[in-house]
Amino acid sequence: MNSPHEGAVKSGQVRVRHPPAETMALFDDCPLAEILSQKLTESRETLTKRWLDRIASRVAMEPNRVFPTADLLDHVPILIDGIAAYVADPAAIVSSDMGVVDKARELGALRHAQGFDQYEILKEFEILGAILLNFVGEVAEQSDVPCGRSELLACAQRVYQAVSLILQSTSTQFLQLVTDQVSEREDRLRAFNRALTHEFRNRIGASLGAALILDIPGVHDEKRQELAALIVRNVRGMQAILDNLLELSRIGAEARQHRHVRLPRAAAEVARELRDMATVGGVTLRLSDRIPDVEVAASAVELCLTNLVSNAIKYSDPATPNPWIEIRGRMETTQSGEREVIVEVADNGIGVPIAERGHLFERFFRADNRASDIEGTGLGLSIVRETVTALGGRALVEFPENGSVFGFALPCMRGEETESAPAAGA
Repeated sequence: MNSPHEGAVKSGQVRVRHPPAETMALFDDCPLAEILSQKLTESRETLTKRWLDRIASRVAMEPNRVFPTADLLDHVPILIDGIAAYVADPAAIVSSDMGVVDKARELGALRHAQGFDQYEILKEFEILGAILLNFVGEVAEQSDVPCGRSELLACAQRVYQAVSLILQSTSTQFLQLVTDQVSEREDRLRAFNRALTHEFRNRIGASLGAALILDIPGVHDEKRQELAALIVRNVRGMQAILDNLLELSRIGAEARQHRHVRLPRAAAEVARELRDMATVGGVTLRLSDRIPDVEVAASAVELCLTNLVSNAIKYSDPATPNPWIEIRGRMETTQSGEREVIVEVADNGIGVPIAERGHLFERFFRADNRASDIEGTGLGLSIVRETVTALGGRALVEFPENGSVFGFALPCMRGEETESAPAAGA
């Protein structure tokens, strides 16, 4: 988008532009400007509510999540104060000294955290511009000060200039965070590709070596069975990796395009699919009788729970008289005032050595404990982390006195929160 401003100067870390000289000439004698500036300040709460209502009507988000805390909601009047000051004196460029640029940047950071895209931010400020330009007309109609068409256009242009400057600050912060996120994901992808190549090379090498030995005449039957089992184990391991990668690629799609289900139903489906595996492993798999009845991305939550529950089954403690696994959930409010759902898989298994807990969510990492001979690819927990991160959440782990608790937190982006309900089909 080309700005009508020329002559760039710096304000903090954001480049802002002064109006051209021919535009400034229009600003010299504008009797409406001071009145409009005063009315903007006096009506900032009303204008803020108009903006909030219009945004909430366009996005799939409750009004109290558009500006989820009182502090953030208080930012908007500060932005309008900056616009009012600019209308009164365009030479006093909107700057970080007024706190306006800082508040605009915080808004950009919030929109990034909420999963907005650049187009939605542009539309958000387009809405603000339309509201303020309508307000200019209202003030002009109600004012007794003589005001010609040129003066009215000059005031409207001042409003447009100020909104553009604030949009520039918000977008700059938003795009910087997007750039940082893309860079971090590229670094993780390169590391992932290196680890994946190493894993497949090792498995293929082991399988090829075993196959070559099988061709040697005179190999005993017992050895042949051992080599054949090695080949099958490695091929199944590669198949499991590819299946996980396929699921992970599906999660990478835009979260708002995912099929959504209620959390109790997703948990019940995972429990149904893995109950036989748990029975074979001698583990009791149970669902908490109260799981938050909120809407979640079906494939994401089921994939995460499947990985966590299957891990818990594999690493159950055979020395424990009654090994168990429980899927449970709860609602929490973050420090920023946002609501999130916590989903956990708790067990009384063998746990993880303290020295290795910091590496749990790394790709291909497997803890060196007394169950180190258990089959696995080391991808499960990293897939959980990647999946919930893609949806704006985070992976969680706790270690009580016995066993472990793995889980994840997801923001409540969709659906009304209701009373916790028993999981369907438990």
